[in-house]
Amino acid sequence: MTVSRTVRIGSSHGLHARPAKLFAQAAKEAGIPVTIAKDAGKPVNAASILGVIALAIEHGDYVTLTAEGDTAESVLDALTELLTTDHDQDAGA
Repeated sequence: MTVSRTVRIGSSHGLHARPAKLFAQAAKEAGIPVTIAKDAGKPVNAASILGVIALAIEHGDYVTLTAEGDTAESVLDALTELLTTDHDQDAGA
């Protein structure tokens, strides 16, 4: 089963190093293939921190997550929560 979801980025500085690392780590731990694409761009492996950073995702941008597998729905729920949270607020940035 393939599931896609469009998400608005919540981190006030976008997906720079720290939030990108958290996101890529979670995608990797999901154990199923997950991709992320910015707007209508080419999807990249969500578990690749370099791939995620290379998308230059800013606060308020929309991204599309796609996951494939039996747990796709719950994996996207968890990743959506990561992307909509302002991780920069926690760090006092």
